[in-house]
Amino acid sequence: MRMMENVGGKRSKYKFVDVDPSRCIACGICELVCSFEKNEKKSFNPLYSRIKVVRLNGTNMAIACRVCEDAPCVKACPRNALMQSEDNGVIIVNKYKCTGCGWCLMVCDFGSIVLTEEGIAATCDLCVEREKSRVFPGRRMVQQACIEWCPEEALSLVNRHELPKKTLRETIAKLAVSET
Repeated sequence: MRMMENVGGKRSKYKFVDVDPSRCIACGICELVCSFEKNEKKSFNPLYSRIKVVRLNGTNMAIACRVCEDAPCVKACPRNALMQSEDNGVIIVNKYKCTGCGWCLMVCDFGSIVLTEEGIAATCDLCVEREKSRVFPGRRMVQQACIEWCPEEALSLVNRHELPKKTLRETIAKLAVSET
């Protein structure tokens, strides 16, 4: 896997987990399956999850790494423990370099970086290890566990250019339904 720091406009091809708040019921299943995937003990504990369910003013949202174009977390790390994969744009944390200082947490506009129980930064890696093993036990047979197991199909994989189009399609569909 090749790493990069910044390649300008090339990153639009990178995808991230997005939520449709109108479909999200804040059930927390995405958090639980993520925690199971990411926890070596294979337990369901939201503390290990790299996606977080947030409830704000009656709106439910699942938040995961947005694979920023110019990832501020990578730039902020004083130990150079974070790098961005050129293959898929995910943030890779070198657990031997990370001291858990929290600078990456502070600069993340989306609040998608967490500190593990060991005090190491962690963020969504799009379940890359599942792709290698090709084991998808859920009902949708996709690489990302949170998307695979979401009962309302509120989660999807999009890139920055697809996101406005997706939102527009969803709005038009809702308008069409409300007119009938």
